[in-house]
Amino acid sequence: MDHLRKKQLYWKALQFSEWLERSKQTDFTERDYACHLDCIAKTLGLWKAEKFIEKIPESFRGKLVYQTLLASCVSVLNIKKAESVFQKMRDLGFPITVDACEQMIIIYKRLEKKKIPNILLMMKDQNIKPSFLTYKLLIDAKCQFNDTTGMETLVAAMKNEGMELDVFALAVIARHYISMGLKDKADLMLKEIEKRKQKGGGLGARRALLPLYASLGKADEVGRIWNECKADPKQSECIAAIQAWGKLGKVEEAEAVSEMMLQTWKNPTFGYHTSILNVYIDNNLTSKGKDLVEQMGDIGSWAGPLTWDALVRLYIKAGDVEKAHSILLKVARMKRKRPLYTTYIAVMEHYAKRGDIHNTEKLFQSMRELGYTARFKPFEILVDAYINAKTPIYGLRARMKADNLYPKKEFAGKMALVDCFRKAELSNLHD
Repeated sequence: MDHLRKKQLYWKALQFSEWLERSKQTDFTERDYACHLDCIAKTLGLWKAEKFIEKIPESFRGKLVYQTLLASCVSVLNIKKAESVFQKMRDLGFPITVDACEQMIIIYKRLEKKKIPNILLMMKDQNIKPSFLTYKLLIDAKCQFNDTTGMETLVAAMKNEGMELDVFALAVIARHYISMGLKDKADLMLKEIEKRKQKGGGLGARRALLPLYASLGKADEVGRIWNECKADPKQSECIAAIQAWGKLGKVEEAEAVSEMMLQTWKNPTFGYHTSILNVYIDNNLTSKGKDLVEQMGDIGSWAGPLTWDALVRLYIKAGDVEKAHSILLKVARMKRKRPLYTTYIAVMEHYAKRGDIHNTEKLFQSMRELGYTARFKPFEILVDAYINAKTPIYGLRARMKADNLYPKKEFAGKMALVDCFRKAELSNLHD
């Protein structure tokens, strides 16, 4: 279901909830208020949701309400607000649940991995037992850190708790082993996923196996799994097959799956457009990518963040950074859903390489307006732009301090280089 459709449904749910409250058709419980809050956050934003909490009777302003607000903060990756709500829950004396801790792990895993140990330490101190989801999140984080030993320790701990890895977790571990060149260990994970497929977990297993076999360069295995899917194809499996064939450089096979999707489904999911675009981009077929975009027409009618990201990469690869930037501007004006953080970074980096301070600053400001704050990377790119322009930058330390960020060693070296331009500028003025 696309983002616009979801928002419409939440809006209708909000209207119904407001009618129930006004008409006194039912006595609201804390769960009802939490659901109402969730609809407000998804349709009107976090600020309105926070204001609504003030209107909730104090007797119903409990843990569930704040936990719902926390989840809303995490869903839009607002790390400062999430930390504030989490601390508020502690200040109010609510018992911190494993669900709340998992929300913090989710956002830290995306934005600030170094803070995950603090949550784990708190869980240990308060005797909060990790759930199946906690372990999955931590395994994923360890894989992102390339910490094979830590990941395997977590897997062993899960087994000691009597928990069995699901297909998703097995696929995460297999991807990690492949990326680390540990093919024998990866094969063991693939064999386990194959077993789950035989036991009736076909859909999830086939979807996981297609890209994994592609990563190992096993075209025959991709073909075998895809032939199994053909009997009763699901959109998610088709998309996985397009991605797998694209990764193997087999563009014709990817296009064949793409054509089958168009014949089978009148309006394929957004993932279809993203997957075939990425095949063209990754295989340096930018002209085909452009042709596809022209065929689809106005991006506002069919694209979402992942597709926008593919479009931006397409035009960057074609050497047309201005077109990539114009796409970002257009989708930001639509205010349907914000583009990915990495999409902005990709365009910023190209402007910075040119020493284009104006557009780098413009994108930096756009990211802040969308809530992408308190991160080092945009500041690093900004400094690179000034270095490449051989121009001094003023007030950067104050800007970073406002986001509670302080220069690391490597970054401090870049700052010192920019300071040299300032000294040179002052020297020229004196001369």
